[in-house]
Amino acid sequence: MPIKIDNLTHIYMPGTPFQKKALDNVNINISDGEFVALIGHTGSGKSTLIQHINGLLKPTEGKIIIDNFDITLKNIKLSDIRKKVGLVFQYPEYQLFEETIEKDIAYGPINLKLTEDEVKNRVKKAMNLVGLDYETFKDKSPFELSGGQKRRVAIAGVVAMEPKILILDEPTAGLDPKGRDDILEQILKLQKEYRMTVILVSHSMEDVAKVASRILVMNKGKCILDGKPSDVFKEINTLESVGLAVPQVTYLIKKLRKNGFDISEDIFTVEDAKTNILKILRGGENA
Repeated sequence: MPIKIDNLTHIYMPGTPFQKKALDNVNINISDGEFVALIGHTGSGKSTLIQHINGLLKPTEGKIIIDNFDITLKNIKLSDIRKKVGLVFQYPEYQLFEETIEKDIAYGPINLKLTEDEVKNRVKKAMNLVGLDYETFKDKSPFELSGGQKRRVAIAGVVAMEPKILILDEPTAGLDPKGRDDILEQILKLQKEYRMTVILVSHSMEDVAKVASRILVMNKGKCILDGKPSDVFKEINTLESVGLAVPQVTYLIKKLRKNGFDISEDIFTVEDAKTNILKILRGGENA
């Protein structure tokens, strides 16, 4: 079990007038190789939770086991945690700083004390996996690139460290539709190539529907829903009560079913909706 979170509570500024309970007795287990989406309204506890998994925050109560390794112990080195858990922050392109793309991606592996050949191999592999040709881009400045390309470089920098767990905080924020689709496609490719556990934090139900095999819904520091997308997206009233929604296409499918169309309710992406609606139309033509 790569991630085991037991009775996790976190209180910001305890004992002051500004005390706030950001996490409230959270219990979550995530298996090896799962693609999990973490969703919730602003202030629900998502960011606080992922910063505990990466060791940036320490629990007020509870513990976190990563790959049978208790990261909440006092003598744990953050560098040991970072070898296992990679975290890509929101707008990661703002963290690019080296003069070339190759140097930026190599920064993490170099700090892992890897050999020069191993560093180069990891940089090449990471660039290939995020869709950036090594020879074409290695000597370019990160600041010459488009927004989507910069984000790929930032993700490659974390991937090059080959963490067992990859956490991405709103990786498609601010990108145009093509940029969003490209990034999601690359993340799926990374998960399959490295067989890593992925936690995707997102406000976009459409993004979540495309890639996640499991969804965790946070509200007021608690995990209120946990299940497959087909199960979670059926809880429309619960999601709307905490300021969320289901994918827009799900509302369309619900209306079609209400009007007598024989179409599966387990449709959450535009692609699946298109396929199923075309089947119905062709069936009508053949009748």
